[in-house]
Amino acid sequence: MADEDEAPHPKQKRKQPPDFANASNPSRNIKRVRTDKIKDARTILTQASDKAVNQNGELDVSAFVKAREFEIKAMEASMGGSKKALSSRAFQQVPNELRRRTASHNAKKVPKRLRSRAVREAYIFLQASKMKEDNTPTVTSRRRKPTPHMRLRLETAKKLQKLHAREKKRRVDAKEKKLDGGTDPEKEAASAPLVRRLKKNAFSKPDEPPSKFRKRQKHKCWLPTHIWHAKRAHMTEPKHPLWRFAIALSPTEKTFRKTHRAGSLRGCVAWDTSYMSTIQLEGVEASLLGLLRGVGVNEDALSGKKAAKWRRGTRSWQGWVRERDGDKKWIARVGIVWCLQDEESLAPEEVISNKKPKRRCFLRVHPSAFLQLWNETLRVAKIQRPPVMAEDLRFEIGSIEITGPGSTEALVAALQPFTKLGGKATEEVSAHTWISLGSVSNSSCLPANAILAFNATDPRLRYPPRKIEQSASEPVNDELLQTLSTWPPDTVHMPPSIFDRTARLAACRLLPSQKAINRRKGDALPGQYPLPVPNDPQIPVLLMASRSPIAGAQGSWILLLPWKCVLPIWYYIVHYPLSTGGNPRFGGLEETRQIAFEQGIPWFPGDFPGSQAGWDWEITEREKRKADWEKRPKGRRVAWESLDLGRGSKGEIGMGWACDWEYLFHPVTTTEATSTSQATTTDSPSKDTKTPELAEGPAKTPITVLPSSIHHIPLPHSLIFLDSPNILPKNSRALTSVRVTLLSRGNPTTCARIYRLPTNPPQLRAQWLALASSILHPPKKQARRPDPHLERKRILASLPRNESHPLRTQQTALSLLPPSDADGVVGMAGREIIQPGSPGYPGVPDKEDLIGFVTTGNFDLGQGKAGAIGCVAIAKVVHQPRRDESTGGSKETSDRPREGRMDDEGTEAGKRVEELEKKLGRKVVGRLCVIRDAGASVGRLARWELV
Repeated sequence: MADEDEAPHPKQKRKQPPDFANASNPSRNIKRVRTDKIKDARTILTQASDKAVNQNGELDVSAFVKAREFEIKAMEASMGGSKKALSSRAFQQVPNELRRRTASHNAKKVPKRLRSRAVREAYIFLQASKMKEDNTPTVTSRRRKPTPHMRLRLETAKKLQKLHAREKKRRVDAKEKKLDGGTDPEKEAASAPLVRRLKKNAFSKPDEPPSKFRKRQKHKCWLPTHIWHAKRAHMTEPKHPLWRFAIALSPTEKTFRKTHRAGSLRGCVAWDTSYMSTIQLEGVEASLLGLLRGVGVNEDALSGKKAAKWRRGTRSWQGWVRERDGDKKWIARVGIVWCLQDEESLAPEEVISNKKPKRRCFLRVHPSAFLQLWNETLRVAKIQRPPVMAEDLRFEIGSIEITGPGSTEALVAALQPFTKLGGKATEEVSAHTWISLGSVSNSSCLPANAILAFNATDPRLRYPPRKIEQSASEPVNDELLQTLSTWPPDTVHMPPSIFDRTARLAACRLLPSQKAINRRKGDALPGQYPLPVPNDPQIPVLLMASRSPIAGAQGSWILLLPWKCVLPIWYYIVHYPLSTGGNPRFGGLEETRQIAFEQGIPWFPGDFPGSQAGWDWEITEREKRKADWEKRPKGRRVAWESLDLGRGSKGEIGMGWACDWEYLFHPVTTTEATSTSQATTTDSPSKDTKTPELAEGPAKTPITVLPSSIHHIPLPHSLIFLDSPNILPKNSRALTSVRVTLLSRGNPTTCARIYRLPTNPPQLRAQWLALASSILHPPKKQARRPDPHLERKRILASLPRNESHPLRTQQTALSLLPPSDADGVVGMAGREIIQPGSPGYPGVPDKEDLIGFVTTGNFDLGQGKAGAIGCVAIAKVVHQPRRDESTGGSKETSDRPREGRMDDEGTEAGKRVEELEKKLGRKVVGRLCVIRDAGASVGRLARWELV
């Protein structure tokens, strides 16, 4: 009765697995099922011959034939079953990056080429297992009951269809009217449509997107390759765009190692960098030079002989610009390209009236610093005489950046110079030079900041891509070396077409549709490209080659072209078959940071917190890290206030989840942190600016405005301050970028603390100097002793095996023990270096020795070890406290209690410090630092250098 009273089991959506005897071990059950399946498939059923003989012993022919027939069918079934027992299913033929969890039972989730096979396998599997109760939902889209969101989309689609039908009918009626007695359609097609005139000294607006994409771009702008990237990469959140653009962050597949290989060893990596802002300046050359001088361009570049090619328009220039008035803070690193001046193309009225010709130049800047640079440019342009006109070309000029050994090959294949109808290539020197660079594997071998400008054809007419011919003969290599040494494009006198707005708009307007391209490719002969026609677009392109500051590192190409022409060329580049195998990879923002980190270059704006753009980035990342810390349970997150830093110091220095630059220049003690009345800042007097947050308390309101006293100093100026420390004030709050190299094992992370070698107490400084001496100047290797294990084996082999010998017992016992430190090499440096966390390892320096923070920390695959990029306060590096000769300590006191007798021990430690500093060298000691991760209590010795 108990069984009858029990409630019936609910209907199972999936068929339950069979219940084996040992169900407690699922892995063993799965293995047993697989083994039984293979065993059953390989077993051939047979029938005994006794049934073919009757009771009288006579052979029954019919029974004998039936028995053999059964055996033959069993053998055929076993052959077919064993063949399929180990074969893979259709969903297993899909690459790893395309697999989905539901692909194993739903045939509609696999690619179309495998869909029919998946349906057939699913039917056979269901028939064999008789799984009639498997109710996996495989409905089609037209049978699915629409959800509220789907219903809204269907209604919108119907409205768009009606709108399209009405628009199509209007176009057909207009065309028939023109054919009946209207204007000539050929003349109307040849005439350019009306375009919006670009306003001077005003912001530009992007073109109105299609109606079905208009709502998605209400508060942001899509890049030309947005739809292509959205299917293959992680994008920024729709409600939280980056710099008002929807930007790809990283590909959906794992790309850390692949990006390193493609960017340095084999292949190439491409980025759609159309989000980079472009400003065009137009005016008299003297006024343009005055404007550039006002924003901080180096005087040697404006009037020196070395920069004559740049001012002429055959080279590019990259450097920092700053504000003209006020604090003169540095804004960002920009690239400047001049338009080549053609004296023969001057207007006759300009020659007669002796008017100074106007020139143009492009300023390319990161979008995070565009507004600040735009306002400063307008302010300086208005005071020039005659004034300079500025144009915003952010949505007219796109760009593609590509780096790697195969970058030049892919670009040469995609950008073929425009050819005339006669079949001859244009006589432009830049075009001929560009075609000859197909075998170049590193753009750094080109002249520094070289420029190539020409008109390219539509690459869709040459799709699918084919490998370009690369000859390795000696005459071709000699010709290439001659081209790189003489560089014929320096003699070009034709200005680039990309500076002409009419040429840019004509290229975008004449781009044919993909349907027209396919029609022309279908009319062409098999294996041949379509013939050129007069209306083929001439895409103006400008190529800039840049070098890496690291010797031997890969350079990069920056391609400037009209905004609407980016997508056709992007398709060709990412599908081009490289000669080394594979296709060019694409990257996102994370891959940009990775390549810059491996080359030892700071990435803007993340590694420049001294600029306004870098400060905004730090505040945004600080809020993200704080949110991640707060959402963790208290038992699983770092307790910043209880962190033990040793020698009586507790609590993290500054905010643990941030690079606390406010704390670096405004150190506040724990007692001051409890008093909110005393915790005020002197940087910004506004009410919106809050106090610097401390380690003991969470952040309340983030500071969104860069404090007026904190600023960034570029590399050339930092080198001047290092050579002449007296010209830098001691209270300066300038930051400079450094590259940190660990001298021992470890992996620094973002927000790690950077200390100089401790100044107090002298015993601690002596310990760090001794550790540095053991690493940088290890003792010489002593003679290697024979391997004790081989020696024991030799002794045991020499003894009789059948006899019991005391030496055999001794050697056998020693062979069972683990090897001791006395075995092997004696006197090696690795045995003498104290490892972090072991007794006697030096403690963390005081907070007075804090000089900066790590802005990017990761493992460097190029170096094979971890590294970091950070920023330090240049004043704390240049003006280090002097030691007191009487006690050996620093004149600056510390709030930590001093241990031991400072009169005798301090003097001995001071002498030890002097000896070690003399041994290492003053310059080497000044570059040493200690890195401590946020939330950790152990520091690691490292060395910094300016970048």
